[in-house]
Amino acid sequence: MNDFHFHAPETIEEAAALLVQHDGNAKLIAGGTALTTLLKQSLVQPEHLVSLHRVKGHDAITHSEGALHIGALATQRAVEKSDVVKKHAPLLAEAYRRVATVRIRNVATVGGGIAHADPAMDPPPSLLILGASVKLMSAKGERTVALSELYVDYYETTMEPDEIVTELEVPDQPAGTAWTYIKYLPRTEDDYATVSVAAIGELKDGMVADVRVGLGALGPTAIRASALEDAVRGTSPTHESLKEASQSVMDIVDPIDDPRGSAGYKRDMSAVFARRAMEQVLGVATG
Repeated sequence: MNDFHFHAPETIEEAAALLVQHDGNAKLIAGGTALTTLLKQSLVQPEHLVSLHRVKGHDAITHSEGALHIGALATQRAVEKSDVVKKHAPLLAEAYRRVATVRIRNVATVGGGIAHADPAMDPPPSLLILGASVKLMSAKGERTVALSELYVDYYETTMEPDEIVTELEVPDQPAGTAWTYIKYLPRTEDDYATVSVAAIGELKDGMVADVRVGLGALGPTAIRASALEDAVRGTSPTHESLKEASQSVMDIVDPIDDPRGSAGYKRDMSAVFARRAMEQVLGVATG
C-alpha cells in the first residue's frame, strides 16, 4: 500500500471540491470494503484518499412518486432490512440480503458498491430489470444516469473522475409480479457467484404478461436478457418452452475462466439458471 494524504470533508460539496483540486490523484472511500482490498494489493495507488465518513445525510431510504430514493451512504444492510424497500421492491431487498456477510453489509454502502462496478456483485441484475438510475454530483452540477448506461466494462463506468454517487432511484416493482434472485455459489455463502439471475414475472389468463431477466457474473457488466424476455412474453409457458427459450442467453454472456468455474461451464449454467428463475416467477413446474 502506498502512502497517501487523508481528507475527511464534512459535506458532499467539500468532497467534490477535493476531487477537482487533486485532479485524477484522489479516490473516494465510504465503507471501504472494496477499496481497502485494492489498496492493499496496490491495484490502485491514489495520492489522496477522500473519506465520506463525516458527511451527514445522504443515507435516507424514502419513497415518493412511484420510486424508492436510496441515499448513496445508506449501508447495504439498511437496504436489506428496510420495510420501505421490502414493500415497494422486495426483489431489491433480497438481492442486498445476499451480498457477502452481515459484517460486510453493515459497512458497505450502496453508492460505493455501485461505483465499484464489480460485475459479480449481487444487486446489479435486480437493479437493471427494475429500471434503476443513479444520481451523480460533481463541482459542475448534477446528472442522472440509467443503470443500464452506467456500466461499460469490468470495474468501469461512465462516471467522470470528479463525480460522486449521491442517490439510487428505483421505480416500484410492478404490483402482482412474482420475483426471484438465485445464484450458484461454488464455495461459501460470502463468495462471489459463478452465475446469478434476477427475474420478475406475471401471468394473466395463463399467458406471460410481463417477464424480465437480469444476469450477473457472466460478463464485464450485468446483462439484461431482452431476447429471452421477448421470446417468452405472450406465450403459455411450459418447462420445455422455457428450456428452449433460455438457450438464447448463451449467445449474450461473455464469461471468463476463474476459480469459480470455466467460461464454458458458466455459459452452460447461464441457460440453466435463467430457466430455473423463469420457472419460479411464472409458476411452471420443473421438468
